[in-house]
Amino acid sequence: MTATLDPLPRTLLSAPRPVRWHRPLLGFAALMLVFSVFALVVRFIDPVEVTGLNQWDKPLKFSLSMAIYAVTWSWLIGQLERFRRVARVAGTVIVVTLIAEMVVLIGAAALGTTSHFNVSTPAHAAAWGVMGAAISVLWIATLVAALLLFFNHLGDSARAVAIRSGAALSLVGLGLGYLMTGPTSAQLADPQGIVGAHTVGLADGGPGLPILGWSTSGGDLRIPHFVGMHALQAIPLALIAMELLSRRVLVLRDVTVRTGLVWVAAASYAGFMALVTWQALRGESIVSPGVETLTASIALMIAALLAGVAVVVVGRARIVAQVRR
Repeated sequence: MTATLDPLPRTLLSAPRPVRWHRPLLGFAALMLVFSVFALVVRFIDPVEVTGLNQWDKPLKFSLSMAIYAVTWSWLIGQLERFRRVARVAGTVIVVTLIAEMVVLIGAAALGTTSHFNVSTPAHAAAWGVMGAAISVLWIATLVAALLLFFNHLGDSARAVAIRSGAALSLVGLGLGYLMTGPTSAQLADPQGIVGAHTVGLADGGPGLPILGWSTSGGDLRIPHFVGMHALQAIPLALIAMELLSRRVLVLRDVTVRTGLVWVAAASYAGFMALVTWQALRGESIVSPGVETLTASIALMIAALLAGVAVVVVGRARIVAQVRR
């Protein structure tokens, strides 16, 4: 096999054809950025707390996360040449579901109550039902859009692997949200109008990280949900870093090396997602990892480092052999 060296490094955003943004997704992202500014200001004016956080913290973090998610899918859908109409419909469905979710979130924040898992009144139960249905439809629409990525040319093999693996892991991350929807043993024993929880081993509302609210005293299933969802950005960003570094690091101009490193990054990210899921399910806080978690983390980092070094060493040897011919 011969090495394929790019004459000039390129970034993921420098696609040779113009970007045809999915406008509803792009518009929704802009709206979420405007709302996030509003929520950031209001949280300092309105002191009401819900489950240990300011009532506007949840809409704030959701709006920022949704803005990033929507921009990413707007760009990805704009890259597709095949099945574009199906992709654009899927993108529009994603917008509708995200709007439905944000309406419930903002409404609950304005009322000073929780949006998730709240079935304390028929109105709250209906709102939670709308949100649950929207999340399920969102997952299906994202699945359709992600599958279409496998039937389109996305650039070289490294770019294709980065985008497709990021989308696949993002789907898994979205699905991990369902781990939070089942009733806890305490809720089964003493129903209080709440069915489901973010925290494992403790009731929601205890000590947590600022804004994020992730528990600092127990396991928190929001963490693997968040980590998984944003694989959609993290893995392509890792490729962008490689392409930029290829200006100075010759071996990274080999598309086979970049592809191998992207596979390592994707596998490592999947391992990290599994690790934080395992940690949360055991009721262990992200800020207080035990011996088992630390051991698994070190093993994962060593495996990722060795795999990455192996890819680079083999790639360098292939380049040298090609040059000597």
